[in-house]
Amino acid sequence: MKELSTLSRRGFLGASAALSALLVSGVPTLAQDGSNLTIAYNLPVQSWDPTTGPAAVNPALQSVYLAVFDRFIGQAPDLSFEPGLLTDWSFSEDKSTITMTVREGVKWHNGADLTPEDVVWSLKRAANPETGNPMQFVWGKIGNFAIDGQVITADVMEFEPALFKWMAFLTAFVLPKAYYEEVGPEGFENAPVGTGPYMVDAFEQGAYVRLKAFPDYWGDAPEFETVTIKFVTDSASRVAEIESGNSDITTNIPYEEYDRLIAKDGLSGEAVPITDIGMIFLNDIDVMTDKNVRLAAHHAIDKQLIIDRLLRGYGVPISTLEAPGYAAYDDSIVVEYDPELSKELLAESGYSTDNPVKFTIQTTRGFKPKDYEMIQAIVGMWRKVGIEAEIEVYEIAKHYELRATDTLAPAAFYNWGNSIGDPSTSTGFSMFGPSPHAVWDTQDLIDKIGPLFVEPDEEKRIQGYKDVSKYIAEEGYVIPLLQYVMPIVYASDLSVTPYTSGDLLPQAVSKS
Repeated sequence: MKELSTLSRRGFLGASAALSALLVSGVPTLAQDGSNLTIAYNLPVQSWDPTTGPAAVNPALQSVYLAVFDRFIGQAPDLSFEPGLLTDWSFSEDKSTITMTVREGVKWHNGADLTPEDVVWSLKRAANPETGNPMQFVWGKIGNFAIDGQVITADVMEFEPALFKWMAFLTAFVLPKAYYEEVGPEGFENAPVGTGPYMVDAFEQGAYVRLKAFPDYWGDAPEFETVTIKFVTDSASRVAEIESGNSDITTNIPYEEYDRLIAKDGLSGEAVPITDIGMIFLNDIDVMTDKNVRLAAHHAIDKQLIIDRLLRGYGVPISTLEAPGYAAYDDSIVVEYDPELSKELLAESGYSTDNPVKFTIQTTRGFKPKDYEMIQAIVGMWRKVGIEAEIEVYEIAKHYELRATDTLAPAAFYNWGNSIGDPSTSTGFSMFGPSPHAVWDTQDLIDKIGPLFVEPDEEKRIQGYKDVSKYIAEEGYVIPLLQYVMPIVYASDLSVTPYTSGDLLPQAVSKS
């Protein structure tokens, strides 16, 4: 029996250089012709190992990885959990061991059979700190594996309540033991092998990847024989791609462009609430050590106005890192828009519009719809209450680099993805100081969140995260902004299945 409850999801329903590279390499820039599909995507693949390095925990790259590799446990479009390379999984009654059954009849792209040894090797490798898996502290909680036929058992070294949820999330991909050991990391980067519906046929760093359907895929065969994913980081260029017909699908474009495009003949669209949230990390440095400054910055933001004016109503304002649909969402926790309160708080610390508090805020530009413009608007709101913030623009890869080394600015805009909806993978890892994803490092949060990672009583664990969320809101340790709605535009002769996770999967596209 699977001891993994399905979470309620009712709350969710240098482009020019890249294109030049496509032309030079001979890859066609025309859209689908019946067996071919072209996607204009907003982020380039940086590594073909989906289990190591910063790229492995980038939610936006999971769509590409999921076309080539399979996870231990799968997720349906509504985020309910389903068998993946594991067909069954469970804790023992006393939570001291786990049991997993490996799917039979699965082939690697090189023709070899998937074996339970591949699964065990992948889990051991993920748990080894030397391999660079960012989630090592999760995978290291099981060990002493044993294999009997297709069944794997392991000891629980430290109880992880969300272990099986993690097996459907970041870095939870199975890699081929024999092939990887034969070719090594560099060889795997040059010729990645997975069990997914598509094989990597051609790849040019920063430009595109061309995928070919894998004829021996264990699941449903994908509709298109060839899929070309162009890496088009500029949102205006993605709009041009879909409008010109050079791409069949694109996503994460400005909402006014979404509304305009879907009104055109030959184009259709989906705009669905997803598990991603927009937030402002606050770093425990400089002026952010002042609680009055932190709370003033939060109360000064009119989130609904930003959603209405910049996002054309596509978004849901939030006050915690638990969004509607997450297991620990608590709608009673609200940080109100109150600019007068902001002024009072700043005055208590000696700041005013004549003597503003100053700091830098970092943001991407064009990675998510209106990301830079949202920060511009927020900086304008801050200016009115006595906060003068300087905007620094960087690429999303730079954000990961700075966050990993704890060198972000006092404020940094980011979109947090949590497709499994568990509080440990939102509030937990983003606010727990020892986590590589955290920015705020104070001992009070370490003491409050640490025990929740191993709490065996599920009701107590969820309530504990709600209590932590309330405490974080009261202290102003982070500024949650909104739950995203993801716009997808595609040719009208296609049918696209949107995923609440925000994944745009080539295998979920078909001819209408």
